[in-house]
Amino acid sequence: MKLSDAACRNAKPGTKTYSLPDGLGLSLTVTPSGGKLWRMRCRFEGKARLLALGQYPDVALAKARERRDEARRQLADGIDPGVVKKARKEQKREATENSFEVIGREWFAKISPNWAPGHAKRVKAKLENDLYPWIGARPVAGITAPELLQVLRKIEGRGVIETAHRAKQVAGQIFAYAIVTGRALRNPATDLHKALTPMRGEHFPAETEPKAVGALLRAIDDYPGSPTVKAAMRLAPLVFVRPGELRQAKWADIDFDTAEWRFTASKTKVPHIVPLAAASGSCLHALRHRLPSRSERNQHKCFHP
Repeated sequence: MKLSDAACRNAKPGTKTYSLPDGLGLSLTVTPSGGKLWRMRCRFEGKARLLALGQYPDVALAKARERRDEARRQLADGIDPGVVKKARKEQKREATENSFEVIGREWFAKISPNWAPGHAKRVKAKLENDLYPWIGARPVAGITAPELLQVLRKIEGRGVIETAHRAKQVAGQIFAYAIVTGRALRNPATDLHKALTPMRGEHFPAETEPKAVGALLRAIDDYPGSPTVKAAMRLAPLVFVRPGELRQAKWADIDFDTAEWRFTASKTKVPHIVPLAAASGSCLHALRHRLPSRSERNQHKCFHP
């Protein structure tokens, strides 16, 4: 006699495990603890098999019958349903372990220690806000260029074109990492060349006309702001470093005896040696001696507010 939904729902646990048959090998096994498990008895190559088809009510009666019928078709084709189930489970496990988010976090953990903290924070934000919510759970090998483009279009839709381009760049690095670690074959980000809205950059060319440079230097000398800011502005055209590197300059890195400023660039991690001309040294000496106490003169940063 076939089972009904009501019979499955109303089956009560007893002192021992018992089974309610549904036909063609399928039955609902009820345990003393109240568990209701779908089981299918069959034979493969002359040996008895007991297949687990799920748990009721997570797997409804109709679904259990579908799984039984699929197993019977596999048996008729000479295929062991148990082997098929095990292979599918392994595929699902591999897909989860090789998802875009899992590989992305692995890549980030390996490469971010070489970055400046600010840069690492920005990349992490792009991953967690713009990429993981949409393709994080997808197997990295299965993500296509149109699928990635759809995600980037969402970013463009917010009006942040540069963020979309940077997200594409980050995603491309993760796909490249997946390829070299044997978990993907293609990098779909490379197929999106010119697929995004172009960025409109604004250029700020350096002043090269002698008269204009002279006017700029005089304007710096006449700057009415704080001595610290004025000193930084005077040093900028003398040392030719990035504004951030000048702002983060440390007294410990400046050797007044050799007239050198030695530091490691925060962005590239490359050691730099900046010769200090007489004007540069004088500017730094003046800045340091404006500090009232010895402890303040030895503060971590030259341009400490």
